[in-house]
Amino acid sequence: MKNEEMVTITKQEYQELLAQKATIELLKHQLAELQRIIFGAKSERYIPSPANQTTLFELPEQEVAEMKTEEISYTRQKSDTKKQALRLEIPSHLPRKEEVVEPDFLPEQAKKIGENITEVLEYEPANIYVRRIVRPKYIISQDDEQTHIITAELPNLPIPKGNAGASLLAHILVSKFVDHLPFYRQTQIFKRQELNISESTINGWFNASCRLLEPLYKTLKNQILKADYLMADETPIPIQTKDKPGATHKGYYWVYYDPVHQLAMFDYNKTRGREAPDEILKDFSGHLQTDGYTAYNNLKNQRHIIQLACMAHARRKFEHALDNDRSRANWALNTIGKLYQIERSAKEQSLTRDEIYSLRQKDAKPILAELKSWLDKNINETLPKSAIGQAIAYTLTLWSRLERYIEDGKFKIDNNLIENSIRPVAIGRKNYLFAGSHDAAQQAAIIYSLLACCKMHEVEPLAYLTKVLDKISVHPANRLAELLPSK
Repeated sequence: MKNEEMVTITKQEYQELLAQKATIELLKHQLAELQRIIFGAKSERYIPSPANQTTLFELPEQEVAEMKTEEISYTRQKSDTKKQALRLEIPSHLPRKEEVVEPDFLPEQAKKIGENITEVLEYEPANIYVRRIVRPKYIISQDDEQTHIITAELPNLPIPKGNAGASLLAHILVSKFVDHLPFYRQTQIFKRQELNISESTINGWFNASCRLLEPLYKTLKNQILKADYLMADETPIPIQTKDKPGATHKGYYWVYYDPVHQLAMFDYNKTRGREAPDEILKDFSGHLQTDGYTAYNNLKNQRHIIQLACMAHARRKFEHALDNDRSRANWALNTIGKLYQIERSAKEQSLTRDEIYSLRQKDAKPILAELKSWLDKNINETLPKSAIGQAIAYTLTLWSRLERYIEDGKFKIDNNLIENSIRPVAIGRKNYLFAGSHDAAQQAAIIYSLLACCKMHEVEPLAYLTKVLDKISVHPANRLAELLPSK
């Protein structure tokens, strides 16, 4: 047996080794995040592995050595009947066009005793038609031989002296901001129907529609800022500007959501700096739920704002740390999972605000205390730059905001509702790539806001926008709130 040689290192060398190890852990975490972005699944759902279950290629060596080959035979009964494919149930509300098919060479003495009916779904392209408004003119003669010509007033049109009706304008808006079809693709679709509409014409109609809807957008903004509980988040949008030929400016949509009344508002700003929420929230008073982004800290109106944080963002940090420290990350994810199970239970039972508060105080509060104790213990046992160390530090930094949701039954455990509102912007970026200008981005914010409210209230967007565009120019200004989407 060889003698083991003792190696002595200085305190400085030991500190350097720790720093190198921390750097290695950080680089491994960054590589894992990059691989996740390129190849990984997008779902954040965490499903714990069953206890004592080994995974493929991880069998203990002893079990591998003892495995033997064994031939097994069995008899199986084969059924002659094949499984029938289930036919799609056709909704009853769809219009029916009846087609009667009579037998060939039907004898005269044949008597009808019934009929076989087969229903098949068919499709017709969108029906574009011309609304022809005819206003007869009448001449009226007076006794004094004066004559007057009388004709009816022209019905209200969304664009004065324009030839686009409310339903067509609504279709164009929904096609772009719900179905994510850029205007140039829509012009191609119209051409297939032998209708030539230039992209510049559609852009002009879009601008006119936004000007028409802007007062309703301002009403929506006022309604949202009256709330005492809001969620806030932001998402980037590339902007084409003259300042950057051949490149785009990175602007941001700041989104504010009222979970109680289910209203959302998009606000465009050129930067991601604090000035954007500072301006919008200058008169807000109440609770504000956000992620850990520092722009929401120390707002000018901070004395009137109580902050809540998003548990989903904390959970995401631990989910990303699974490759770094599976044992600790699994414990945190399982514990956070118990908190979410309480929320699912409350939703399934349709509990009231007071009942949710009582349930959280009884079941969630002890779990949060256990999680906090674990975080305090493990923060000093992990490397600060490691994925698990960053997850623990992030959660502890926001802890007072994270646990605040149990103080009122109307609060949500996370910001997922507002992230769902932002999703159409992310999908749209992949299709129309950028906004044509800063003004166009703010105009798009008007449409995104109204359509997000439609989605939350389960309102069909095409019918809604058609109705609003048809009515808004003659609707009383002090009653515009009546035109907001509602169930």
